[in-house]
Amino acid sequence: MFKGSLVALITPFRNGSVDEKAFQSFVDWQISQGTHGLVPVGTTGESPTLSHAEHKRVVELTIEVAKGRVPVIAGAGSNSTEEAIALTRHAKEAGADAVLSVAPYYNRPSQEGLYQHFKAVNDAVDLPVIVYNIPIRSAVDISIATMARLAKLPNIVGVKDATNDLARPLRTRVTVGHEFCMLSGEDITALAFNAQGGVGCISVTANVAPRACADMQEAWQKGDIARATRINDRLTPLHDAIFCEPSPAPVKYAASLLGKSSPDVRLPLVSASEEAQGKVREAMRSAGILN
Repeated sequence: MFKGSLVALITPFRNGSVDEKAFQSFVDWQISQGTHGLVPVGTTGESPTLSHAEHKRVVELTIEVAKGRVPVIAGAGSNSTEEAIALTRHAKEAGADAVLSVAPYYNRPSQEGLYQHFKAVNDAVDLPVIVYNIPIRSAVDISIATMARLAKLPNIVGVKDATNDLARPLRTRVTVGHEFCMLSGEDITALAFNAQGGVGCISVTANVAPRACADMQEAWQKGDIARATRINDRLTPLHDAIFCEPSPAPVKYAASLLGKSSPDVRLPLVSASEEAQGKVREAMRSAGILN
């Protein structure tokens, strides 16, 4: 079971290329700060604009640093089933503990198409798969009925739920069962998601507040709801600020203030505006992670 605060890692760039040294230093810092798991080359890692070679290299760099200390869930989704299978095979060969596989975007498959896509990945590679349901980006929503079908497949072990529907985890748990790993894909819902049956969050905020995000999840797991709530309250303005413009531009700017990454993103994304930068700085100070 994957649980707690799992960071949706940014991919630092320098002069247009992946900054491998900064990235590995960043991954090691995340582990030292208590992050419970690493998720490279997802949405926050700018996977849509990484080449296949870069994508694979970032996964390899993550695993090299992790050295089994925390699980690595490698981004391996695609709107091409064959490509998703190829990326999943690479993740297994590289030593990842699981993959995060997004619902095929742009194609807008039917529920049967979604099932057959993930079944093909399940059948092709013996590696745990976390299904990534994010309708706002993929333009398709994996229904609870389809998720229940997928949960019966041996390698489909959980979901990253970015629907922002807090009734969804409860209905999924009732339908699918308690063994299915449910992770929030939205920092702003992370604590409430746990209350409805979740076990953690694949977090963007953890890029810049890893200790606080880990502490919040650990407090919840220990039943210290008051402490978890206090941390959540402190982080809420930061959750909002790092999504004030298309992600990951604001969070990469936030990471740059901590000296962890350049603020650079790849087109068609652009760097955070001055207005967004001001919101991020203020929220970081309010959260106690920037002087």
